Amino acid sequence: MRLEVDINSKTFENAAGERHDVLAAIKFALDAGEVGVIFGPSGCGKSTLLRILAGLDHDYQGRVARPEGARIGMEFQEPRLLPWRSVEDNVRLAAPDADKATLAALFTVLELNAHRGHFPGELSLGLARRVALARAFAVEPDFLILDEPLASLDEALAARLREQIAILVASRSVMTLLVTHNLDDAVRLGDRLFFLSARPAKIVHVETIDTPRAARREADVNEIKAAISRLDLANM
Repeated sequence: MRLEVDINSKTFENAAGERHDVLAAIKFALDAGEVGVIFGPSGCGKSTLLRILAGLDHDYQGRVARPEGARIGMEFQEPRLLPWRSVEDNVRLAAPDADKATLAALFTVLELNAHRGHFPGELSLGLARRVALARAFAVEPDFLILDEPLASLDEALAARLREQIAILVASRSVMTLLVTHNLDDAVRLGDRLFFLSARPAKIVHVETIDTPRAARREADVNEIKAAISRLDLANM
């Protein structure tokens, strides 16, 4: 299982016919069991990149090679739950063949057992994000895409959900790519961090973290963050 990405350019035209360059030079590979993190300024094209990698956008120059038959699980920036379906039904719609044991394990890890019969309108943002995450994992993905899964959550809730993501990612050998604006989240969850420039986005730095995720101590995290903060990424 390997994802290979070599995107030369991605452009679009607005209603006035003006051309905008979104992506420039994006080249990397991701192996099974590896967590890659996309880190970059707002509006640089991170979500556009994820849509390309998920196969939702084919209008670009370059090449994306996903393993043949790979199952993709994706969590969007917004939970995108069907309001007229219960929590469990929202998850089952994405994975109708998931067995009871698989769903039970997911709901337990994500602390959703008490909310299986609730509807999206009854959920907080944090709970809705957990349901979206359960939906992405329920398909037992080979390639997991997480677009800012911890956005707009308070620090304590984000830390708890980050732990739950780490548990789920470690439970199966899955290629994982996530977007975040938070360097602490990136260092705690990622194996390789891809730093993007402003538009048109290109990879300006790759930070490889050799210490396994499960073995990272607080001192390790702080040391890595300090080393990254010393980089002059804006001028790379």
